[in-house]
Amino acid sequence: MTQEEIDALINSGAVEADGSKQTQQQFQATAFTPQFQEFAAERRAGGELTNEEARLSMLYDLQLPVSIELGNTNMLIRDILKLSRGSVIEFDKLVSEPVDILVNGKKVAEGEVVVIDKHFGIRITSLVEPGERLRGVRR
Repeated sequence: MTQEEIDALINSGAVEADGSKQTQQQFQATAFTPQFQEFAAERRAGGELTNEEARLSMLYDLQLPVSIELGNTNMLIRDILKLSRGSVIEFDKLVSEPVDILVNGKKVAEGEVVVIDKHFGIRITSLVEPGERLRGVRR
């Protein structure tokens, strides 16, 4: 033992100056695993939410822009400058074709235009497959 170790033992009270041993409490370091509270999933009348729905429930209050694309076209700048009130722009879709429903700029569904009390609306006729929607988000 070095002198420093002997001095440390004496100062800690493990050994008295006369050399007799004293009882010493043994301390052991105990590591605790942290415990985290789980997010409570909302319940519906029909049953519990799945894990995926529970994770998505945190996003339910976010607002995203929803837009409808009737069609599109390309025009020359000279033709755009000639537009005036009453001008008609022809799109690439027919009247009977479904319109695209875009959420945050990504196509999520198709639908048909309806009129409800002098307001336009869209009746959803088909949804884009979930795999396709995910591919659109990653781009």
